[in-house]
Amino acid sequence: MDVRRVLVIATSLLLAALAGCEPRGGCRGDYCGVLVIAAPGEPDILLPPITLLAIGRDVTDQLFLKLADVGMSSNTVGDDDFVPQLAARWDWTDTVTLTFHLDPRARWQDGVPVTAADVAFTFDVYTDSVIDAPSRYALRDIASVSARDTLTAVFHFRRRYAEMFFDAVYHMRVLPAHVLRALPRAAWRTAPFGREPIGDGPYRLVRWKAGESLELAADSMFFLGRPHLRRLIWRFTPNLDVAVTQLIAGQADAIEVLGPPDNVKRVHDASALATYPYHGTAYGFLAFNLRANGDTGAPHPVFGDRDMRRAVVMALDRQRMLQNVWGDLAEVPPGPMPRLWSIWDRSLAGDVAHDSAQAARLLAQHRRRAFHILVPTTSGLRRQYARLIQEQLRTAGLDVIIDEVDLSLMQARTNTGHFDAVLGAWATGPSPIDATLQNWTRRGFGGGNPGRYDNPEVDRLLEQAAGARNRAEATRLLHSAIVLWNADAPAAVLYAPDNVAAVHRRVRDVTIRPDSWLALVRSWRIPSLQLTDRDRMGTERIP
Repeated sequence: MDVRRVLVIATSLLLAALAGCEPRGGCRGDYCGVLVIAAPGEPDILLPPITLLAIGRDVTDQLFLKLADVGMSSNTVGDDDFVPQLAARWDWTDTVTLTFHLDPRARWQDGVPVTAADVAFTFDVYTDSVIDAPSRYALRDIASVSARDTLTAVFHFRRRYAEMFFDAVYHMRVLPAHVLRALPRAAWRTAPFGREPIGDGPYRLVRWKAGESLELAADSMFFLGRPHLRRLIWRFTPNLDVAVTQLIAGQADAIEVLGPPDNVKRVHDASALATYPYHGTAYGFLAFNLRANGDTGAPHPVFGDRDMRRAVVMALDRQRMLQNVWGDLAEVPPGPMPRLWSIWDRSLAGDVAHDSAQAARLLAQHRRRAFHILVPTTSGLRRQYARLIQEQLRTAGLDVIIDEVDLSLMQARTNTGHFDAVLGAWATGPSPIDATLQNWTRRGFGGGNPGRYDNPEVDRLLEQAAGARNRAEATRLLHSAIVLWNADAPAAVLYAPDNVAAVHRRVRDVTIRPDSWLALVRSWRIPSLQLTDRDRMGTERIP
C-alpha cells in the first residue's frame, strides 16, 4: 500500500471519529463553548518540525504533545517546574541518562497507542538535516534516544548541563511513526499530512480554509482530561488592526496581543471584553546587514563598519520612539531580549545609549550615508517605527529610504541577504540561551540572524552559558555576551512589549502562560448560562 493511500485512509478514519465526537448541534454543561481567535496571520504548515510561524506553533500545540512542558514559572533549568504530558513520570539513571515513562493511556487520534518508538522516531526526525527543523541545533547535546520497551524512552546526553531536561522536552512534539515513517522526508513539506495531521493532543483538525479560517474540535476522550471548549477557530486577518476590529465587533472572542495603546484603549471601552496583561516573549529591532546587499562574500558599504552601526544606534532616541508608539506598554530592551527573560538588566545597554554628539563624531568619518530599510506591509507598528527612524536619522544627516513589501517577499530577501537594514521582530521561547544562539550566531545565517552578525567571542560565551551548571553562572555568561553584542551593534533593539491579550468575558478560568498564550486553553471554559448562539450552533454553521 503506498504512502498516499495510507494517509487518505488515516484521514478518513479521523473524519469518521470527528463525526461521532459530539451530538449534532448539541452538547452538555461547561463543554459547549466555541472560542473564535482573531489572528493576524495564517500557519504555514501543521507539521511541528517544519512550521516556522508562531501561529503554526499555537495550532500544532493543540494537536501534538510533548513529553513534558514548561510550567507557569517559565524556569528552564533543572526539571522541578515541568508539567507531565505524554510522560507520566521520569527519572535520572545517572548524570547524563534520562528515562521517560510514558502514560499508557495516550493514543493517536486514529486509535493507535503512543509508544517510546514514536519518541525515538521523533528525535531522529528533528535531528535530520533533510528536515532541518528550526530546533535541530538545540538538540545537539542529546547523543541518542532509544525505546527500552513500549512505554520507556531513554535519552543519553553528551554532557551534563543546566538545561538538559528543557532540551529533551521543549523542542520536540512527538510524531506518529506509524503514519510518517514510510513517507520520504524530502517530501514532508508538501505531503498531505501537513494540512491533515493526526495528533495525540486535546484537539483534532476539522477544517482549514486557506486564507480564511482553521477549526479544531475537542477530543472528548483525551487522556489528560476532556477540553472544556468544544471548538477552537482561528479567523485569519490581514493585520492586527483588522483583528482588533473583529474582536470589538463580536466576530471573535480572543486575541493574543493587542499591541499599541490605542488598541488597548479600544478594547477597554468594549464592556464585553476582558484584558489579560502578561510578560511578552517578543522584541523588535532594526537589524543591519553586515554583508553587501545580495553578496554575502563582501562587507556592506555602510553597515560592514562597526563604528557606523554604533553611530546609527546612538543617533536614535529609542525611548522617545517607544513613548510615541507604545506609551507605557513596552520598554527599550537592554539587548536582544523580551520582557519575559529573567536576565533583563538595564545596565547592559550603557555602551550604545542615545548620544547624538557621539553619533555625529562617528558619522563625520563616513561618506556613505544612504541606505534602505525593509518593512513588511502587514505590520502597521513597524511601518510607524520606520517613519520615526527615517525622521530621526534625517536630522543626523542620514538618507533613509523605506521599502514596504509583503511579508513573504521580506522573508525571501532577508534570508538571501538582499537588503541593507530590516525592521524585524522575534518571538522567543522561555530560554535566553537557546533563543540567542538561534538568532545571533552563525547558526542563524539565512534565518534568525538576517544580518549575518558573527563574533566568535559572543559565540563562545553563549556556548559556555549553554553548558553552565546552574542559573547564576548561565546568567553571568549571558550578560557578558550581551555587553559584547551591544558594543558591536549588529542591530538597534527598539521595543520589548508587556503583552495584553483580550478575551470575551463569558470565558472563564483564563490562564495565560507567557511563552505560549494558548498552552492552557483546554482548561478555559464557558459556563452553560453564558453560552451564545455561536456556542450552541452545530459546527457546520460556525463561520
